[in-house]
Amino acid sequence: MAGTTETATAPAPGPWTKEKPTALLVLADGTVVEGKGLGATGHVAAEVCFNTALTGYQEILTDPSYAGQIVTFTFPHIGNIGINAEDAEDLNPAARAGAVGAIFKADVTAPSNWRAAGHLADWLKKRGIVAMTGIDTRALTALIREHGALNAVIAHAPDGVFDIEALKKQARAWHGLVDLDLAKDVTSGQSSAWTETPWVWNEGFGAQGEPWMHVVAVDYGVKRNILRLLAGLGAKVTVVPARTSAEDILALKPDGVFLSNGPGDPAATGEYAVPVLRTLLDTGIPIFGICLGHQILALALGGRTVKMHQGHHGANHPVKDHTTGKVEIVSMNHGFAVDAKSLPQGVEETHVSLFDGSNCGIALAGRPVFSVQYHPEASPGPQDSHYLFRRFADMIRARKGEMAPA
Repeated sequence: MAGTTETATAPAPGPWTKEKPTALLVLADGTVVEGKGLGATGHVAAEVCFNTALTGYQEILTDPSYAGQIVTFTFPHIGNIGINAEDAEDLNPAARAGAVGAIFKADVTAPSNWRAAGHLADWLKKRGIVAMTGIDTRALTALIREHGALNAVIAHAPDGVFDIEALKKQARAWHGLVDLDLAKDVTSGQSSAWTETPWVWNEGFGAQGEPWMHVVAVDYGVKRNILRLLAGLGAKVTVVPARTSAEDILALKPDGVFLSNGPGDPAATGEYAVPVLRTLLDTGIPIFGICLGHQILALALGGRTVKMHQGHHGANHPVKDHTTGKVEIVSMNHGFAVDAKSLPQGVEETHVSLFDGSNCGIALAGRPVFSVQYHPEASPGPQDSHYLFRRFADMIRARKGEMAPA
């Protein structure tokens, strides 16, 4: 209209409008990946890995085996079922042992699940986990598969202001997981009793009241559901710190000793753990180890461990049990592995990964001693491997030589 002055207005935000990034993933090689921040603010250096599980993100993020790591979730929709107090796997949530960072493809939406007690974004912030969304997780996963697990810094700043050069320097300077003992950081501060049994539909967790065996669990970063399965089979469970001496363990008069999962380099933890195991091995007490416990047991028996290219992290890994000929789908979380070629005579390889042939289990010939690389407690993951806990109980039953519940 003639004589009228029109005021121009900015276009509404759309897919063509680039938002200012509020989170960065800065790799040690200088690559910078932009995204949207959530969870805790600040920055942290760690190793970036990827996890292929479709469910169980809260169990994954609270697994102490993820200490010193940033978890990239390949499944795009994380957070839809919210969080709750029952699915935490670390023994002491106040210590916040577990992943230090998390990377998601899609934005976290409002939870929609009958068990939800809170929003994932709020929980991440309270727990101190630096997280980001809007990342092409497929491309990042492909990068890890090609180049191996990556040292990086993940940073979250709501105002979008970052000192990128300082973050690059921090990423380059981070020492990585090799030679790093992280079990000392996530283990229990003192011995404690565990009585909670597995979760039952519409009932919740139970309590062990009539144990027939006593299991001492050495805590290198133990998960709650492992202890629940032991208690559920009739065990009085005593959890002891990672540095507990063999003399103190034997003073508890255990019927069996369990070696837990945990983070870091097994060779570093083994400096104090291996001598303890060698003493325990001489007693004939049944021993069962998983994950880091498996690796430390292999070291005590004369084997060697190596850093893997990308590690195994997920709940869909096929493993063959040579003792039965069966294939099971298992949950895994490890960046180190036992070198099967280093195992001495008398130590049998019982399980292997059908993905890459790496070692996934050993047993000491003629002795009640065995271990597996994966997480048979299935939190998260399939329950194919629960039989291993029954196998351990059967070994204890045989050694006790008395009537015990089947």
